[in-house]
Amino acid sequence: MVILVTVLIMRRRFYHFIASAGVVLSLAFFGVSCKKSNINSNTGTKTTPVTPPDTTKAPTYTLVWSDEFNGTSVDTANWTFEKGSLGVNNEKEYYQAANATVANGNLVITAKNESVGGFPYTSARMNTINKVNVTYGKIEARIKLPMGAGLWPAFWMLGTDINSGVSWPSCGEIDIMEHVNADSLIYGTMHWSAGGHEADYGLNLSSSPSEYHIYSVVWDANSINWYVDNTVYVTANIANDINSTDAFHKPFFIILNLAVAGDFPGQTVDLSKLPASMYVDYVRVYKAN
Repeated sequence: MVILVTVLIMRRRFYHFIASAGVVLSLAFFGVSCKKSNINSNTGTKTTPVTPPDTTKAPTYTLVWSDEFNGTSVDTANWTFEKGSLGVNNEKEYYQAANATVANGNLVITAKNESVGGFPYTSARMNTINKVNVTYGKIEARIKLPMGAGLWPAFWMLGTDINSGVSWPSCGEIDIMEHVNADSLIYGTMHWSAGGHEADYGLNLSSSPSEYHIYSVVWDANSINWYVDNTVYVTANIANDINSTDAFHKPFFIILNLAVAGDFPGQTVDLSKLPASMYVDYVRVYKAN
């Protein structure tokens, strides 16, 4: 039996949600209310040794939702913008829709050195709550990340019941991809509540964040697996709600954002790197056949 080990990452992500009306995409797999590998073939860097998935039993997947960002602006049928300061993680950005644009087939989230609302920087954060909610499947995005001290881009998910009175971390959080500052590490992490206390589990992988990579999780009733391209570097056991992981059997929604400063990257910001942009080629959701 695999035992899920908690590690102390302790990055609180209290969530501030601005409600908006929307049609929920319902997918049944979801609750949608829609050996050792030493070398990463894409980057040439060493990876964390993990037990590879049993590909002889791996399911096939069907695409059930995507945003390819082929238009001229963010599709608000898919995304809701979060606005202002969310008062979390000692971050220093003010979120506004103007910092998220669509061009050349990419969503571009840009952090700028400009003062708005009493905060020294602006950026954008957007989510799919009440529009695309996911339980199980494969969730992926192809992203190119900015590099610089104080930058904190993320592609992640929160449990939808945070909008119905369930507080963080009891709602559950799946960080599909986080990166900070100018180093090479990509972080995959989960947060939840166990015995009334925050529990965390995750690992990191050395990559080349300034180049495009596919960041994904493959999630079913037994486990969550984190990938950079085709390299799995974290596996978490959630079978039978082991270690109070019941939150990870409920619907989640998707979030994209680029924070500036905070508890994870620190408070030093390299102003010479601003404006800095996170490029998202697509976000896709698949269900297992």
